[in-house]
Amino acid sequence: MALAQADQFNPRAERGARRDEPLTREGLPGAEVELTFDNNQTAGLVFGHYDQNLAHLERRLGIVVSPNGNHVTIKGPRETAEQASRVLRTLYARAKTGAAVNLGEVDGAIEESNVQRSLFPSDNAGKAAFDAVVTRKRGPVRARNAAQDAYLRQLKRHELVLAEGPAGTGKTWLAVGHAVSLIEQGVVERMVLSRPAVEAGERLGFLPGDMREKVDPYLRPIYDALNDFMEPRHVERALQTGMIEIAPLAFMRGRTLTNAVVLLDEAQNATSVQMKMFLTRLGEGSRMIITGDPSQVDLPPGQRSGLVEAVRLLSGVEGVGHARFEEGDVVRHELVRRIVMAYEDASRRERDEREARLAALPAPDAPVEGDADGLKRMLSRERPR
Repeated sequence: MALAQADQFNPRAERGARRDEPLTREGLPGAEVELTFDNNQTAGLVFGHYDQNLAHLERRLGIVVSPNGNHVTIKGPRETAEQASRVLRTLYARAKTGAAVNLGEVDGAIEESNVQRSLFPSDNAGKAAFDAVVTRKRGPVRARNAAQDAYLRQLKRHELVLAEGPAGTGKTWLAVGHAVSLIEQGVVERMVLSRPAVEAGERLGFLPGDMREKVDPYLRPIYDALNDFMEPRHVERALQTGMIEIAPLAFMRGRTLTNAVVLLDEAQNATSVQMKMFLTRLGEGSRMIITGDPSQVDLPPGQRSGLVEAVRLLSGVEGVGHARFEEGDVVRHELVRRIVMAYEDASRRERDEREARLAALPAPDAPVEGDADGLKRMLSRERPR
């Protein structure tokens, strides 16, 4: 069989690639799709170490993929088999550009093919693609699901974006990548990183060192993302020259941030007063990104989350973008997604049970006496005659 062009079906193979077979276990018409790539080494990158990418594709789509050198045979329901072939061709095209192909990229290509299939007829499939952020070190980093795609589009369209959702959805990581791309393109001159200094259930006491050393433990996730998108020596130089600035949220009052991209992480731990103060720091030529997880608020009881309040107050305000992630959008690890969904399900059940108990309580027949009224009545009885 002749080799196919880079990421396309072999024209000769395509005529015999779809072979009708008996019904599958799901009762759907079976099909067999064949693909042949023109470079064995690049095809190996797509297949993954010990064909782990193909095994992951099989689990996700419920098909059977049989590799043989640079040749692949896909068996399963016709529509799903053709979707798998589109996913493999997409991954092959990315591998040719030097991009890494891992399990996360496989998941992203599957989600992208799902969106394409819902928006376009089969003959036009592949015209649309998830948005991407481009940096010098990593090249194009493409969104892995529809929520991330909408998030990147919001970042490029609005000067202020509020992003809320569970851990592992890529809120902070993509925000840092977008900020780095803005600096490299010359859109802004510097990056300002901030985060509330609130411990997650622990009291660390006084931390040694100067301002940066005190705040570093809180900003470690942002540093990790910076090192993903920039060379470590460039990160260190940018920190020394002030191109990247660490600004604790408590010390932002009175500043006007111009020509900068400002990132506030873990914003669910900012109070209402702090959030209002932070939002009004935005100056000319600046962009602001605020990320947080409303389900992980570490504020003392009785204090409202500034992120939750800001999302409610600023919804519909012109120039403000809002991105919301759900537990199904977690891309960090498949197990993390299951963990988040388990906690969300438990929280939902507790909320439903609490509402059911409140609804079952009988309505009071007489008004309940307030504390002040009870105190007055007691004093009137004890007053000397």
